[in-house]
Amino acid sequence: MIRHIVLVRYRPDVTEEQIAAIHSDLDDIRALLPGMGRFFAGRSESPELLERGYMHGFTVDFDSWQALADYQEHAEHKRVGDAIVAAAEGGVDGILVFDLPVDGVDPC
Repeated sequence: MIRHIVLVRYRPDVTEEQIAAIHSDLDDIRALLPGMGRFFAGRSESPELLERGYMHGFTVDFDSWQALADYQEHAEHKRVGDAIVAAAEGGVDGILVFDLPVDGVDPC
């Protein structure tokens, strides 16, 4: 399984409602793509306070690298990805992506 982890530093003028809509649009992609599993999104509640401005994030589980590649190339992902880049502070500079292979975990 691959856990796709994305942290976003949204611009201060982007509302929580707009962020929730972006996350909802991402979650909706699961119905379109086999191999796309659990989706979690939200605002950091870390007591460590080490977010460095990356206060929102999401994770998506994929059953294979191919499923992740299919997601990255899907037109709906590109549409929502463009919305994230537009809403992020500094565009792409306000986004961190980390893909973590996780063995022995059921993605769905």
